[in-house]
Amino acid sequence: MLDPVWLRSFLAVAETGGFTEAARRLCLGQSTVSQHVRRLEQATGRQLFVRDTHSVKLTGDGEALTGFAHNILEQERLAMAYFARPELRGKVRLGVCEDLVLGHLPATLRRFRATHPLVDLELTVELSSLLHDRLAAGGLDLVLAKRRTEADGHLLWREPLVWVGRPGLRLTKGEPVPLVVYPEPSLTRARALEALRACGMQWRIGCWSDRLNGLRAAALAGLGVAVFARSVVPEGLVPVEGELPPLAEVDFAVLGGRRAGHGPAAALAELIIAARWP
Repeated sequence: MLDPVWLRSFLAVAETGGFTEAARRLCLGQSTVSQHVRRLEQATGRQLFVRDTHSVKLTGDGEALTGFAHNILEQERLAMAYFARPELRGKVRLGVCEDLVLGHLPATLRRFRATHPLVDLELTVELSSLLHDRLAAGGLDLVLAKRRTEADGHLLWREPLVWVGRPGLRLTKGEPVPLVVYPEPSLTRARALEALRACGMQWRIGCWSDRLNGLRAAALAGLGVAVFARSVVPEGLVPVEGELPPLAEVDFAVLGGRRAGHGPAAALAELIIAARWP
């Protein structure tokens, strides 16, 4: 083993040209510096210096060791600096709307954990409107969800809502549109009903579920049409053919509570904003 203490003494002797000057530089006794060099020579099995009454010079092996010594000590410095840096600690209470849980979120959380391993995460999955309410009440630190108004949070992306259903689904003209929706107060449900009302179309709730997998299963079973943002349409569902009204766009944003301006919540918000969303 090449002890870094021995290497520092070795380099000091090599750079100053003598054991006395090296000892003075390191604030050690000359005998201690000599002992360090002797142990280094024993460890390497090579003579590192040629000594006479007037000078101390590096041997060929000593010259080779200087490069290794500098590299070893630099790696030690970098390691100590890494572990001496202040680590973020604590907990982030993150709320995420149901639509986004299976998309880019796992990769984003994986990067956060790799960067801040001492921060614990409390994840809440809910409808966007409910997450807004919990954030306002102080129950969450950060929310990643659809936003209610343009004043809410930091916009990540905007995209249209689309009508989707199982492949081959055909709507019967003149019949109420069967809907597969989240329960109130779902923002996508509200947008769908607004669009139907605006064009005078009738509807009925064919199925509702507060979970994405529930909506997907109902839509695949042909119980009705569902509404999703274009980038989060569940696997197996396709745009519905028929005379359905156009839908408004929806905004996805990150919103912060009282603790989001600093510490772990701020670090996670920064990572979410920097992520490559649709």
